[in-house]
Amino acid sequence: MTDQNATPQFAGSYTALITPFADGRVDEAAFRKLVDWQIESGTNGLVPVGTTGESPTLSHGEHDRVIEICIEQAAGRVPVIAGAGSNSTAEAVRLAEHAATAGADAVLIVSPYYNKPTQDGLYCHFTAVATAVEVPVIVYDIPGRSIVRVNDDNLARMAADYPNISGIKDATSDVARPPKLVTMFGDGFSQLSGEDATTLPYLAAGGHGAISVTSNIAPQQVADMHNAWRAGDIATAQKLNRRLMPVHDAMFCEASPGPVKYAAKLLGICGSETRLPLCEIADSSKDQVKAALISAGLMT
Repeated sequence: MTDQNATPQFAGSYTALITPFADGRVDEAAFRKLVDWQIESGTNGLVPVGTTGESPTLSHGEHDRVIEICIEQAAGRVPVIAGAGSNSTAEAVRLAEHAATAGADAVLIVSPYYNKPTQDGLYCHFTAVATAVEVPVIVYDIPGRSIVRVNDDNLARMAADYPNISGIKDATSDVARPPKLVTMFGDGFSQLSGEDATTLPYLAAGGHGAISVTSNIAPQQVADMHNAWRAGDIATAQKLNRRLMPVHDAMFCEASPGPVKYAAKLLGICGSETRLPLCEIADSSKDQVKAALISAGLMT
């Protein structure tokens, strides 16, 4: 069980990194530049090859390589939580083992999608990964994509039995959840929001940070919001949150990461290319993304 009196290992602004593509291949140079820019802009940690990194359409070789590049380029400046999830437990174990060997500080394991496992199935899935690696395992609870939710008592059972299950990426938008989990685990269990629009309420309820899509294109602004909150400057945190809210909304006007990749193209970060079944976003969505960037002062 996580130490009730410990401070969370992972807190603040983490970026769910996009994976840049060029002509159908991973754009390694653009990805390295993105990693550097994120760190220079104050991002507290990096999460390669999650949902936003288009993990479902990367080959196993590409998945491994993107994680390796991220770890190489970060060079220990910030923690790297490697996306290593799959709806196949054996594949998740393999991905997690590779990430840990490559030097990741933790692995992010998504609830198995499509399979619709029971709570016992979820327990066996996450604990199989925790048995295979010594690094922290972050449970990624995202019922909007995986259908099933990880129940709090099941999470408590996992953490009690496997001490390296020590955090959650909570994409349920349930801002009543952090105080419940703090009561169960203490502050040593890292609670990271997985939903940009409700991050500030999540922090106010006792969460420790967020794994953000928006911070791909606004890393300093998102980091500043987290820093203001932690410094007790609530007014500044609220002001920054209000400014970013249209951007948060625009990033999900279509299936992510289509909108954030288009925003990255507008800002000169990388191209907007995605892989099928994701395709170029609609003109109306492009207009919404551009308007949001302008309203937040990210472009003129």
